[in-house]
Amino acid sequence: MEKDKRARLLYILKLLWEESDDTHPLSASVLVERLEDYGIRCERKGIYRDLDALEAFGFDIIRNKRGAYMGSRLFELPELRLLADAVQSAQFITEKKSRELIGKLGILAGRTGERELRHLTRINNRIKTMNESIYYNVDRISEAMEKGCQLSFCYCMWNVDRKLEPKHGGMRYVISPWLLLWESERYYLIGYDEVSDKLKHFRVDKMLQIEKLENRRLGRERYQSVDAAEYARRHFGMYQGVYEIVTLLCENELVGAIIDHFGRDIWMHPVDEQYFRVSVGIVVSDKFFGWLTGYAGRIQILEPERVRLAYRERLEELLKKTGDSTNINR
Repeated sequence: MEKDKRARLLYILKLLWEESDDTHPLSASVLVERLEDYGIRCERKGIYRDLDALEAFGFDIIRNKRGAYMGSRLFELPELRLLADAVQSAQFITEKKSRELIGKLGILAGRTGERELRHLTRINNRIKTMNESIYYNVDRISEAMEKGCQLSFCYCMWNVDRKLEPKHGGMRYVISPWLLLWESERYYLIGYDEVSDKLKHFRVDKMLQIEKLENRRLGRERYQSVDAAEYARRHFGMYQGVYEIVTLLCENELVGAIIDHFGRDIWMHPVDEQYFRVSVGIVVSDKFFGWLTGYAGRIQILEPERVRLAYRERLEELLKKTGDSTNINR
């Protein structure tokens, strides 16, 4: 009997968390019926005593003529919507796992909120990874960082059959892991490569056969000298390349676009009523050149000259490929 009392208190709390809100209070009679579903018998007086005990413990339980419901929750519904949207939009989380996570968030939202969050799982036209092992990858990487060990893994790329295949013939990478970073809707590992003596980043969903090594991780000085947010801004789309200080000539209407990407702590100087100059530190890559091209000449590279010429050469290569159809198998 004493066991039933202890279990009853927990089941009442579970029912209030998962099934009640201000528009769906649970009456004592309903709680008695729902407890019978769990094999627990109880009278209405016992329900009232249990509600008193839960309130005395500190749970915000609201009572009215229609019944009782959970008042304030750990997360409000707008906060849970933000979390659910983040899960849904994150490309590194598979469609299956997105549904599972949003379902778990729904348990925290109450009856009405759970139904609203469940609607988000019907949005299934966003790009998602197909690699379910990413969750185990994150766990292994986190464990290695906590213990200060190096990692060994195969790094892969997608082929036309939509399967991951190892790069460089299955060569294993050895990296000292320092940070997991969510950037551009993807998850990245930032780690130190002893061979090149620099930080590198890797997409977690493309890492396979991860093994924790006994070797102590290296590169603490390199890692501590880099700000993670700045690192992400410099590496367009997290591409590798050569770091440069680049001066750009931009139309005044693009001030917002520049600040959105590089932040407010950048040097900008008005040129005239139409243009301004800005100097930014970036990693020069095809992704950066593609970003420039997307503004159709409204942003120009002023210096350094080598970057300006490299961009021109890249555009000429693209024009040549666009006009050359001899390599296309019809």
